Amino acid sequence: MAPILLIGGSGFVGRALTARLMALGHTVLIPSRHDAPARDAAASQNHWLKGDIHNPDFLNFCCASVGPQGVVVNLVGLLHDTPGVPYGAQFRAAHVTLVQSIIDAMEQQGLRRLLHMSALGANSSGPSMYQRSKGDGEALVRSSELDWTIFRPSVIFGLEDNFINLFAKLSRFLPLVPLANADARFQPVAVNDVAEAFARSITLPDTIGKSFDLVGPQAYTLGQLVQLSGRRIGHQRRIIPLPGWVGQLQARLFELMPGTPLMSRDNIASMQLDNVLPVGGVNALTQVFGITPQSLESLA
Repeated sequence: MAPILLIGGSGFVGRALTARLMALGHTVLIPSRHDAPARDAAASQNHWLKGDIHNPDFLNFCCASVGPQGVVVNLVGLLHDTPGVPYGAQFRAAHVTLVQSIIDAMEQQGLRRLLHMSALGANSSGPSMYQRSKGDGEALVRSSELDWTIFRPSVIFGLEDNFINLFAKLSRFLPLVPLANADARFQPVAVNDVAEAFARSITLPDTIGKSFDLVGPQAYTLGQLVQLSGRRIGHQRRIIPLPGWVGQLQARLFELMPGTPLMSRDNIASMQLDNVLPVGGVNALTQVFGITPQSLESLA
């Protein structure tokens, strides 16, 4: 089994993928600025490399640690940043500069295989900073001479996600849920299905040099997702659709609050385009990886 360098392995998708790779017998190395979490049983059975992945020397060390037969997986992604042109400094660092640094480190250490997490809707000319930075990251991977595979999932759901659970919290505390872009459409995909697609691609050489859209079995409007999350916790709420300018104002107020914003103006910009399988597109979960997508309703 090839050793795996799992960049972004401490996150939501990373934990699911770590568990799957371990079950398959892979050695997984997880670089992080933080200590291995005591609550994470998988972490104690993996090599936890402490350091800053934005430091090229540390990144070179990590790539050297898996050796030339290893596989590098990049799951790093941010959802929020301060405004910038074409995107903010944090998006640039996480979605563009880091991607180039990973490519450089792999080439220096003689590694070939790269699995890269992008996003459905990633486009260098997209309406949001997030989409543009993800699109530029994709372009770097495509232009490299590595054996790359790109994954483009819709919104990823699971028991510990930051999307469905966010709306569940709002439904728990608000009698009515004011919502901008209530008609925006998503096709949520289960975290375990995404992890399985990544894991299977390692042993499928036909996936090299290709990108794959990953979506769930059904599309929903944002309003439907909020209602579904409310039903899941027994607090279904009425949705109050907001006009565009009110949604922008609401997002601006969220951005001014301390901590991670519930919704940003850039999130609203992303929702100008439906986050669903394109017309004529192929859901790689079923057509390439032979995975039956989990429905959102099946989430316990």
